Amino acid sequence: MEHKSQIQVPRVKLGTQGLEVSRLGFGCGGLSGILNAPLSHEAGCSILKEAFHKGITFFDTSDIYGENHDNEIMIGKALKQLPREQVQLATKFGVVSIDWSCMEVKGTPDYVRQCCEASLKRLDVDYIDLFYTHRVDISVPIEDTMGELKKLVEEGKIKYIGLSEASVDTIRRAHAVHPITALEMEYSLWTRDIEEDVLPLCRELGIGIVAYSPLGRGFFGGKAVVENLPAESVLSMHPRFSGENLEKNKILYAQFADLAAKHGCSPPQLALAWLFHQGNDVIPIPGTTKIKNLDANIGSVVVKLTHDDLKEISMQFPSMK
Repeated sequence: MEHKSQIQVPRVKLGTQGLEVSRLGFGCGGLSGILNAPLSHEAGCSILKEAFHKGITFFDTSDIYGENHDNEIMIGKALKQLPREQVQLATKFGVVSIDWSCMEVKGTPDYVRQCCEASLKRLDVDYIDLFYTHRVDISVPIEDTMGELKKLVEEGKIKYIGLSEASVDTIRRAHAVHPITALEMEYSLWTRDIEEDVLPLCRELGIGIVAYSPLGRGFFGGKAVVENLPAESVLSMHPRFSGENLEKNKILYAQFADLAAKHGCSPPQLALAWLFHQGNDVIPIPGTTKIKNLDANIGSVVVKLTHDDLKEISMQFPSMK
């Protein structure tokens, strides 16, 4: 399949509160490292501008991405070169620190406000379109966290509220305080836990799903299969990319590549197309540091799959659910 920039990325409603986004979003975290070496601000801005001009207007970041909040600062620079009102900007707060063995989380009302003000300053914007709790602080009632977020909406500092990695009970309680627009969860062919109870609840409440790591943390792009993991990548510590799983991955990837070839597309395109076909309320946010991958991801929006196709694809990854 040839990937031409004139492919039209559709626009859809994310949730039922009024937020409209591009059908394909862009996960910005990788521009500042995590799975690869961080890009310079100039290179990162170039990628973001290219994504925007090709129809991707939904950018997702967090105050924890990059050293010293580097990712938000980078995005702020990119936004100076784009029409702000045409970009849907999402950022997250609440993760105080990560050392990959544990995570410190904070969701007190004063910290919510402190983080919002700091993100607005780093991004150099007047408002944030979608502001998420990156993780839920179980030591603080979710009602308290949501109460402060509601105030920020009323003050015009944020437009919509999101949750990330929240349980069914937390989602219900949070939504009772103020409508939740989106829930960000890991969702891909090999991570489908949300299908059991989270996805049905979100559909009941009118909450959209933002699917992070939609390419299986790079698996569907051939990470550790057709290309080596970058030296800077944290994936070397991930169970699915170590030990005997590396050999299993090669077999799974080869099978999936054959399936993609049958549909006239690449493995990443088929994985994204499968997600698109789960419903218009599911917005994948793959990230990349390469224009060729960006173009390929955009090409996935035109891959058509039948009910039988979806069944065949899903059956290839039953054990990953």
